[in-house]
Amino acid sequence: MDAHADAASDKSAGTLTVFPVPAFQDNYVWVIDNGKDAVAVDPGEAAPVLAYLDARGLTLRAILITHKHADHIGGVGTLLERFDVPVHGPAHEAIACVDHPHNGGETVHIAAPEMVLQVIDVPGHTAGHIAYFLGAGAAGAPRLFCGDTLFSCGCGRLFEGTPAQMLASLDALAALPPATLVHCTHEYTLSNIRFALAVDPDNVALNAWHREATALRAAGRPTLPTTLAQERVTNPFLRSDAPPVIASAEEHAGRASLSREAVFATVRGWKDTFR
Repeated sequence: MDAHADAASDKSAGTLTVFPVPAFQDNYVWVIDNGKDAVAVDPGEAAPVLAYLDARGLTLRAILITHKHADHIGGVGTLLERFDVPVHGPAHEAIACVDHPHNGGETVHIAAPEMVLQVIDVPGHTAGHIAYFLGAGAAGAPRLFCGDTLFSCGCGRLFEGTPAQMLASLDALAALPPATLVHCTHEYTLSNIRFALAVDPDNVALNAWHREATALRAAGRPTLPTTLAQERVTNPFLRSDAPPVIASAEEHAGRASLSREAVFATVRGWKDTFR
């Protein structure tokens, strides 16, 4: 599908480029630019971001942070040594570099590259985790920068939040337009698919995505962004009310008649120990 095939040089019919800059072993720092000005999302490592900016003659104008973990904020200090820019991030997490804190529900206006983002409160992975939604327009399709809340065929571990919180957060993201491109920050897709197939082995869309994602990684290409439309039919954490997922959760839990929240909690706990 085009959303995946074009991920490494993603214009998606818009005037903004959204590029996954690889960092560490499996992180992506998403850089949004107009050919001159740029915004970096979750720059856990500065060096690859600086290399990308320099190679393309870009000037960093803003930084967006989704949550406090080091692999999402570790490069901010170095970037600020070179670029005096605003740092947007969660209000309920202790991140010293954040000078524009957000609770969720706010609108972020960035002048260059020109964009308007909606901030979504998505606790679960951490207590104050937020996400940024960029509507359709200059960046082509609508886009979601969701940190470690939603992954392709997965979701973040519950380090601080409850299953109920994470389920509500995922419901809020799943309610966005189906064409929304999902820009999460880890290349976890193949390992997530392996677990998803254990939960939902007869899912035709999931098996097709397994073949496509395997081919993309074999070619050295990212599997991201995915789309919400695809996640709704392949991701077990968005399918807590799907009969095959319910059946697998109840078998794993050894009891029947699980609530939707209990199905989600069971599948999330199962993933934590899955090998």
